[in-house]
Amino acid sequence: MAWDYSNKTMQLFRDAIANKAGTHFGRVQNPDGEGRHGSLSCGDAMDFTFRVKKDPVDPLKDRIVEARYETFGCTSAIASSEALCRLIEEKSVTPVEALKIKNADIVNYLDGLPPQKLHCSVMGAEALQAAVVDWAKRRGVPISELGIDVEQLEEDEGRVVCKCFNLTEPYIRRKVKELNLRTIEEISTAIKAGGSCTSCHHGPGGLQDILNDIWGEQTPVKEPPAQVVPAFRERSPYQLAKEIERVIDNSVRPRLIGEGGDIEIIEIRDKKVFCRLLGTCSACQGAGQTMRFVVEDTLKRQVDPEIEVIQL
Repeated sequence: MAWDYSNKTMQLFRDAIANKAGTHFGRVQNPDGEGRHGSLSCGDAMDFTFRVKKDPVDPLKDRIVEARYETFGCTSAIASSEALCRLIEEKSVTPVEALKIKNADIVNYLDGLPPQKLHCSVMGAEALQAAVVDWAKRRGVPISELGIDVEQLEEDEGRVVCKCFNLTEPYIRRKVKELNLRTIEEISTAIKAGGSCTSCHHGPGGLQDILNDIWGEQTPVKEPPAQVVPAFRERSPYQLAKEIERVIDNSVRPRLIGEGGDIEIIEIRDKKVFCRLLGTCSACQGAGQTMRFVVEDTLKRQVDPEIEVIQL
């Protein structure tokens, strides 16, 4: 599936993967602030680092002079990260002022994003916040002066609702309110929660219960059947190959197609799977990580933990 990206989004993406002058992919050496949002094992992650020009008297007057990112993701993830860095550097903001940059500002800078890709802009804004909190701790700035609800910083210790993307209840609740999300589909589109196996949609304490608690009781939806986790067993080479192909077709390929890419199996030799990425995934800087954290990890979980994926 080809996404309808703006010309500006595509230009930022092309410049970034070509490592053109003025782009921001990479890591600031000896950063004054660093933060992460997402998880590589979930298929989306962003590390954000920045360096400041320190004010000799008041740390609240520090100015961000360099911002960089490392992201595992698609065209929109890379373009959103570029947009965030440019917004920060162009405005010469303080770390506290940087917190005013929201995902909507990133989307506007890109001249829009497809609705299914809005979670990429959310990822950047969250990674920025984590980096600013880190800067505040290093500079001795009280968190209360950042205008951040201290309770939300404890979200990682909360109950995990979406296990596929490791998203906790406090985080989901905050984003539901902040982004005015009203349905499970809107939650999955904006922050990816519930966008994979769907087991957290209607179970006790799941996404629908959270929505009902925040916005009021809604019409219940029939709970989908629980996902069956296959038991690992001895198979003939033919059976193993067919199961690998099934998991690639049902679990891996749809995710890659959703990012404008695809995958081709070249050969299966014992428990070694030789394959190559196609489409936008083949040119992505995170291609190697895609093979490891999306393709190989999925095959290890669903087929056999000894499987090794080799990229061609």
